[in-house]
Amino acid sequence: MRALGIEGTAWSLSAGVVDENDVITIENNPYLPKEGGIHPREASQHHSENISDIISRIFDKVSSSEIDLVAFSQGPGMGPCLRVIATASRLISLKLGIPLVGVNHCLAHVEVGRWKTDAKNPVVLYVSGGNSQVIARRGNRYRVFGETLDIGIGNALDKLSRYMGLKHPGGPKLERLAEKGRDYHELPYVVKGMDLSFSGLVTAAQRLYDKGIRAEDVAFSFQETAFAMLTEVTERALAYLNLNELLLVGGVGANKRLQRMLKEMCEDRNAEFFAPPDNLMGDNGAMIAYTGLLMYKHGYETRIEDSAVRPDFRIDDVEIKWN
Repeated sequence: MRALGIEGTAWSLSAGVVDENDVITIENNPYLPKEGGIHPREASQHHSENISDIISRIFDKVSSSEIDLVAFSQGPGMGPCLRVIATASRLISLKLGIPLVGVNHCLAHVEVGRWKTDAKNPVVLYVSGGNSQVIARRGNRYRVFGETLDIGIGNALDKLSRYMGLKHPGGPKLERLAEKGRDYHELPYVVKGMDLSFSGLVTAAQRLYDKGIRAEDVAFSFQETAFAMLTEVTERALAYLNLNELLLVGGVGANKRLQRMLKEMCEDRNAEFFAPPDNLMGDNGAMIAYTGLLMYKHGYETRIEDSAVRPDFRIDDVEIKWN
């Protein structure tokens, strides 16, 4: 079977086609604001203006007659953006006469990570713009064992980078700055049990920048503090759940410093570290396609009347029917 997946929960607009074995193709057309952060209305306008082109590019590579189902991000995400891709997906489903599957965006990150690594039953650290969660499967649900109490780590990185004059997406630019950092400046380290908070950390880093501290050292100090927080709660989850696999997913997971810190922690615990390829770390249509295919093969199908978007859709709302 071949599945078409459409992703557009925030600034990334992407479509991909997969079969049971591999990714066949991915097409991307992200919304990049000229200044500032992501505005939901402007991002959704970008998606609506470009969704036809991105689907046409997919069908230039894979005939529409070869597509067996269409999957879309049903949530969580920005409502206006979600509605654009949901509408397009319904149209494709009706036009081609193929099943429609609404996919939880967070679940798709986890499942594509498991698909493209050897992870079997991992603790998952999911880090993106809007989410920072420590997840593991218990029974027929993925459970959230820890998460941010305010903003996601990706949002925090973007806020700081914009304050320092860097354009969106700021995370990779901040990472390059941090690689040149020399001096660590103490910043708030906010871990509350299994949960984290990043907003105060951002404010404190902004104040360092205002004091004239080198941008490279601000970025370095911020990354070291935030990533140490993430590593701590992830290690605690591994110990509490008595698991020996860690899977890193989400756009921020492409950060090489975060990967090194987590690998070192895993080595100290004799645990295995896994991460999917970088092109499957950030939001992409292939992860939606694969998860939709997996769900369909285990009895899931979304009726048109049940396909309304769910901006607050949590991963633990989904019953898992596969191993």
